[in-house]
Amino acid sequence: MSPVASPRNPRPGSALPLDGTDLAILGELSADGRLTNAALAARVGIAESTCIHRVRALRESGVIEGFHAEINLTALGRPLQAVISVRLGSHNRTHVLSFHAALTAVPGVITVFHVAGEDDYLLHVAVRSPEALRDLVLEHITTHPAVRHTETHLVFEVFSGVGVLPAPSHP
Repeated sequence: MSPVASPRNPRPGSALPLDGTDLAILGELSADGRLTNAALAARVGIAESTCIHRVRALRESGVIEGFHAEINLTALGRPLQAVISVRLGSHNRTHVLSFHAALTAVPGVITVFHVAGEDDYLLHVAVRSPEALRDLVLEHITTHPAVRHTETHLVFEVFSGVGVLPAPSHP
């Protein structure tokens, strides 16, 4: 059954109507989520009261889901990153939901992508060492009864693309 559409949960493929000011606000916040309302309003060229109402509306509508810190994984003692592709042998709902639940408890898993194609999942992980990566795969992933195959790809470098928002207009 599909989730019910609401302002916080629009139908898949649908987008909320956003104007240029909303997009500018989103671009500035995605570049620096710690901007004060006054600084954000000045950068976007609107009144502070308008800015705070717009940001609140973007949060309430679900366009802004939260604010996050970008963590330096090497400084955290997790210099080795990998993407692990996982193929399931069974796609029955119980196995899939069980695998989802198991993934949320695996230390070192940063992001889980449930994907279409030959593989069913891509897991972005960060660990302390090659041995820790081996242990993560062997002790937490391949032991699940629904998993049929894994393939581990080491990450040499991570960088961001241009994204979907306009670049901030300030110098």
